[in-house]
Amino acid sequence: MACCHHDHCAGETPGGAPNSPAWRRALWIALAVNAGFFLAEVAAGAAAGSAALLADALDFFGDSANYAISLGVAGMALAWRARAALLKGWTLILFALWVLGSTAWHALAGSLPEAGIMGAVGLAALLANAGVALLLFRFRQGDANMRSVWICSRNDAIGNLAVMLAAAGVFGTGTGWPDLAVAAIMGGLGLQGGWQILRQARGELRQAAMPGLAAAE
Repeated sequence: MACCHHDHCAGETPGGAPNSPAWRRALWIALAVNAGFFLAEVAAGAAAGSAALLADALDFFGDSANYAISLGVAGMALAWRARAALLKGWTLILFALWVLGSTAWHALAGSLPEAGIMGAVGLAALLANAGVALLLFRFRQGDANMRSVWICSRNDAIGNLAVMLAAAGVFGTGTGWPDLAVAAIMGGLGLQGGWQILRQARGELRQAAMPGLAAAE
């Protein structure tokens, strides 16, 4: 890859080189964890009748796809990494809209989820995602592609904690409203995270289209 006018190559970021062994290793670990918990939470969410667990499962699926895309573009130029981040940002927004729609459906159906299953699965997922988020913390200030992975992992850990709080609320109130409230919050987090990714990726695409911009700043 050709270098820019500064003393570092174009595409290098504060989070580290976009194709470093440490970055790729972190992505593979995150991919394995998210793919495994997607399958686990689909089964648990269906068994428990929980909108929050199913929303979290879909989030795990989206993140697994995102990590796979990140691995595929890790060694490419900044413009291609930014395009991949755009795809991930739009995917996150679409998943968030699906979560909000599913939440509305459960609200109309008046279903009551199983608090015990929600709490146990939420705790296991929280421990796994906290480990992944800690692993990816050093890359949070990287390019849009790196930042998107960090945002997804952070949102996952927050979502898992929220699922546990929803389980406690369902158990304490005997209603499904805590589950629905958490699912709605998770949908809102997805929308916010997707917008953050899109905004940074668009900026990087403009930067890639104007190679002299960085030298002029």
